[in-house]
Amino acid sequence: MAAGRRTSLASLAGQKVDDVPGRSDPLLLKLPLTNLVPTRFNPRRNFGTDEDLKAFGLILKRRQLQPAVVVSRSAYLRLWPEEEENLGSAQYVIANGERRFRGSLAVGLTTLDVVHNEDVAKTRADFLDAVLSENNDREDLDPIERALGIETMVIELGGADKVAAHYQKSKGWVSQQRKLLKLTPELQGLVSAGELPIRVGRDIAGLPAEEQAAAWSAELESRDKGKQNQRARTQPATVSQQPTEQPRFTAVNQSGPESTGLEATKPSQELETPPATPARSTAPKPDTEAAEPSDPTLPEPRRKPSADLLAAEHPAQDAPKDIAEDWQLPPGGWEPVFDVLMARMGELDRHRLTKRLHKVMEEELATAPQPSSP
Repeated sequence: MAAGRRTSLASLAGQKVDDVPGRSDPLLLKLPLTNLVPTRFNPRRNFGTDEDLKAFGLILKRRQLQPAVVVSRSAYLRLWPEEEENLGSAQYVIANGERRFRGSLAVGLTTLDVVHNEDVAKTRADFLDAVLSENNDREDLDPIERALGIETMVIELGGADKVAAHYQKSKGWVSQQRKLLKLTPELQGLVSAGELPIRVGRDIAGLPAEEQAAAWSAELESRDKGKQNQRARTQPATVSQQPTEQPRFTAVNQSGPESTGLEATKPSQELETPPATPARSTAPKPDTEAAEPSDPTLPEPRRKPSADLLAAEHPAQDAPKDIAEDWQLPPGGWEPVFDVLMARMGELDRHRLTKRLHKVMEEELATAPQPSSP
């Protein structure tokens, strides 16, 4: 009788057979935390405060939506035999999900949902890439942690050329990623906090360590000067929108229906710009003009808008009865009186007076008797 070969029932059913669980198809497991250990090659350093981890653990306690990714102890030790002492008695090594592991410990959970995938541990490059992929997908990715991850790959794979080949990048790209690690620990902390931009940090990293702090101080000083210059450039535009001086109190800007006369409370403006004196008439004047007590064309400046001054600026309104005495109208005919009126009134009111006189003349001519025809 011919000897037959053993045939797996699973293979007859068309199912894959794993010599090691999790080799071909990832398995979803619920494992005790005591049987798990994070990899030492995770570049992440900031997992949050104890309060942050507790809050995250409470979320996991209600429901864990994303499982961690693990490999078996044996697969991990094939890559790094020297790591056996760091694994302790744990049978699985966490490639992704160390924060979920720490959060579970913070709230006293005993198990964690994981995906067992041995393909992650095919090579050192595959495993380290799997570790970095989780961090690269984080929105709050720390540039220093990314640089540490690339540095770890360079060390473990044996050179920047191999890392560049794995990511299909140039060797210069690898050098740029690692450059931040040349910063002093203090400046690295500023990069992680987002206070020191990556581009500036890489420039400063090219300096000796003892010169880096001074270079960052100079950068901050340059930024402050730039902000001051920017404010100085925008300041004139703001100032130009403000009027440099208030308009002088004249009949032109005060004779409208909405005028309040408040501008007349600024005596310094009246003193600096007295009313313009019109040209005096060249016609001969009576001898009585020499007896005037003062020059009527130079009225005394007023500190407040008195009623007679407002009446002079607004001849259309009813003038006070003693306006002639207040103005000290000279005797001796119409010419001296005309000169005083022209000096005390604004340009607009003088124009209105001229129109009024012209209208009166037209009315008088219309009512005057017409001479009879011969």
